[in-house]
Amino acid sequence: MKHLFDPMLLLRRGGVLSVFLVFSVTLLFAQDIPLPSVAQLEWQQKERIMFVHFGPAAFQAREYDDWSSDINEMYLSKLDTDQWCQVAKSWGAKMIVFVAKHCGGFCWWQTKTSDYGVAQIPWKSGKGDVMKELSASCKKYGLDMGVYVYPGDEHWGAGIGSGGITKDPSKQEAYNKVYRQQLTELLSRYGTIKEVWFDGNCHIPVKDILKEHAPDAVYFQGKSATLRWVGNEDGYAPDPNWYTLSKEDGASGTATSLHSDVNGEAYLPVEIDVPLLKNGGHKWFWAPGTDSLIMTKQQLMDIYYKSVGRGSVLLLNSTPDTTGLIPASHVTVYKAFGKEIERRFAKPLKSMAANGRDLQISFRQPTFVNHLVLQEDLKMGQRVLSYIAEGSLDGKTWTTLIEGTSVGQKKIDRFPSHRVKHVRIRILKSKALPHILNFALYQVKDNDEDVQQQKKEAVSRVGYWEGNTYDEIHWKELELDLTPYMNKIGQYDVDFCIQSYDYSNQEPSGLEFKDVELQMYGKQMPEAIELLKNRMTFRINRSQQTLDDFPTKLKMNIRRRDCKSSGEIQIKRVTY
Repeated sequence: MKHLFDPMLLLRRGGVLSVFLVFSVTLLFAQDIPLPSVAQLEWQQKERIMFVHFGPAAFQAREYDDWSSDINEMYLSKLDTDQWCQVAKSWGAKMIVFVAKHCGGFCWWQTKTSDYGVAQIPWKSGKGDVMKELSASCKKYGLDMGVYVYPGDEHWGAGIGSGGITKDPSKQEAYNKVYRQQLTELLSRYGTIKEVWFDGNCHIPVKDILKEHAPDAVYFQGKSATLRWVGNEDGYAPDPNWYTLSKEDGASGTATSLHSDVNGEAYLPVEIDVPLLKNGGHKWFWAPGTDSLIMTKQQLMDIYYKSVGRGSVLLLNSTPDTTGLIPASHVTVYKAFGKEIERRFAKPLKSMAANGRDLQISFRQPTFVNHLVLQEDLKMGQRVLSYIAEGSLDGKTWTTLIEGTSVGQKKIDRFPSHRVKHVRIRILKSKALPHILNFALYQVKDNDEDVQQQKKEAVSRVGYWEGNTYDEIHWKELELDLTPYMNKIGQYDVDFCIQSYDYSNQEPSGLEFKDVELQMYGKQMPEAIELLKNRMTFRINRSQQTLDDFPTKLKMNIRRRDCKSSGEIQIKRVTY
């Protein structure tokens, strides 16, 4: 019943009693919707955050510090945390999360808990404190500050993925004391910390420290987690992107987007962490000769649409070089990225806010639109479950522009340009009365390089699956209508792309297929389809020019392998 209930009907009948009834009944019907904390809500509204990975690994041209470099050579001749903040501001980041201690154990603040840190390098004669300088710079530039402090430490035998558990149990108590002291120092000396990163998990008891010294922060992973890892480092959020999951999964400390459950009782949104050096590679720390790995403006915009544009927060990395500066070649791309976001979304054609399931924007004259932005008032929880956007010239005949599922903090939809005078949103399904903070329309002109990039990639999303869509026992039927996407003769790949899987399960992940049927040219065409060696991609050969006469449909039965996964189904025309 709650999906059908409309408290606004009561309000339209007037009177104080009606207002009271609206308030009371709305609470009654919406009380089971999980709500964000103040810290979570503030974090989600940031949308863009800059990661800073800097440490001995940069001097070793490695991803993990193996102590092979001489820290007496760490002069940091140009280190400038003001520059870091300027770079963050250039692309619209609202916070910096600094890696104060990575798995190698190097500490970027003055501490007596370790003899491997900033106090042991020649920079400022061992008296420097990067955390202190960055804290001052963030205040100067109006940025919030977060801190990554790895729960483990290779010096203690608590390596990558350990969550702080030492290989030698006799060392555990001593290391717990050291780590707790390190965390206390970082959270109590440098002003308000708004995000604490426990990479992987944190098995060391720190709840009391967080409560005392960082009560207004969000916590990434660990037993006190209020955020989840998305489950990949590719910059993509799932779509749909639900902020809720079961309390049990939320308390695990390692939940990812795979564990999302639209009916879950706990509220833990996902964060999208991705390195800038990801164009044909994957590096979190700077290394010489890696400019070829810098993502282009177009690649960054694709990530923006699939992270912020899918209701998540983008945590884009930066990598100061061995001088302590973010390289000029990187700075240029960040600025271009920020300008492009501004160019596209600074000023909508028209926008509105309203509560309800039917919203409409009208123009005085026919207007071209190709982007839609929706935002929910998350103080009321994530309510929208599915919607459709439609356009019309006369207000009578409506054409579908786009259909979607989750909205949340921000949903950005792209579609081919349509000439309209009216655009309406119909919320098809919701947990309770939708509260829409922003319904905005845009006409974004693509640059020439954008067009070329789109032609090069030409990828369309034709479906998705979530962690609970398939099980390992029962086969479930799937049918895809590929007619709109296969409009030229050639080869096409239908790819089941995994975006997240259960990292704690060592069994095979992915999906299994049987009873595959391809309908094309008005008949079954088994000879025109093959499953490629990766076992998750189907290649279809289209050789006849009967594109508009018959539908092209792909039908199959699916079950998952032992390890749960989630992802999306894409179709792409093969080019050579």
